[in-house]
Amino acid sequence: MFASRLTSSLRALPRQASAVRMARRGYAEAAGADGKLQLSLVLPHQSLYSSAGVIQVNIPAATGDMGVLANHVASVEALRAGVVEVIEENGQAGKKWFVSSGFATVHGNNTLTINAVEAYPLDNFSPENIRSGLADANRVLSSSAPESEKAEARIEVEVFEGLQAALAK
Repeated sequence: MFASRLTSSLRALPRQASAVRMARRGYAEAAGADGKLQLSLVLPHQSLYSSAGVIQVNIPAATGDMGVLANHVASVEALRAGVVEVIEENGQAGKKWFVSSGFATVHGNNTLTINAVEAYPLDNFSPENIRSGLADANRVLSSSAPESEKAEARIEVEVFEGLQAALAK
């Protein structure tokens, strides 16, 4: 008797789990009635966006570039050095910010929070200065500098290469 009740309960689990997933997704869809994603882009010393309604945000996730729209599945993503592009209105060019690192959290309530260590408008950078900085960092890596200086140079190389890739797009 117990075994037959257990078996029928176990068969019902996949249907119940599917219903729970659909209910969670429905909540996210209901949260964004205006079709906009609520973006907060914050730095340790400044808030660039504070619950601003935007169409799309493209982020440089550690696992690859990722576009976030309204009703996106909840997730937490580590950010690598790269460009965060914020598209505020359909048909308009996005605002681009270069971030060195951080985290992006897509919440189930149709909000995106990006916590970045540093962020600067992409148009603040010159290709010549980036090439020069990258060359300097590579010189330190190939020298007999102390390991602490080489560690800093590795970080600089990653950031400068990210900047070069961002400006090449």
